[in-house]
Amino acid sequence: MYLTGKRLFDIAASIAALMVLGLPMLIIACIIRLTSKGPAIHWSKRIGINNTIFLMAKFRTMRIDTPQIATHLLSVPGQYVTPIGQFLRKYSLDELPQLVNILKGDISVIGPRPALYNQDDLRNLRTEKNIHLLKPGLSGWAQINGRDELPIPVKVEFDDYYHLHRSFFFDMKIVFLTIVKAFMGEGVKH
Repeated sequence: MYLTGKRLFDIAASIAALMVLGLPMLIIACIIRLTSKGPAIHWSKRIGINNTIFLMAKFRTMRIDTPQIATHLLSVPGQYVTPIGQFLRKYSLDELPQLVNILKGDISVIGPRPALYNQDDLRNLRTEKNIHLLKPGLSGWAQINGRDELPIPVKVEFDDYYHLHRSFFFDMKIVFLTIVKAFMGEGVKH
């Protein structure tokens, strides 16, 4: 019952969001194209449910010559950020294209954030706690409790808490807190 309701919510929420945010997303895409070389959308390999790999869409906030590693692992992350990249990241606007991933069923609105395909440490810790059995999400419990500021083991503890306590009402709490945190621009380092 919970999983069926969750999927129906994902579909309804992503369609509604695309209808409301479609024009602003088009404007963001145009600004990205006008201010930096390369496509407006970046497709990155991510770890999905059961540790399968899928392609996740994001508005491109980094230059096209940026190494394919987690941002916190770059020696000087700021040197790779596009002219509007910091703004898009601060307010989580770079995540909006993932509404398409939600419609496709790759991710859910709420779940553990999908790790990069090469984040073996995060994948291994999540697998030990069976978090890999959950569909990843656009936002999650770890996201609203620290986002980029959390060390990987702490992030996994938040993911595990979500895994053990997930419910429709918990998901709605995370949705609400995600909107508040995104509006305030909290928790983004790079």
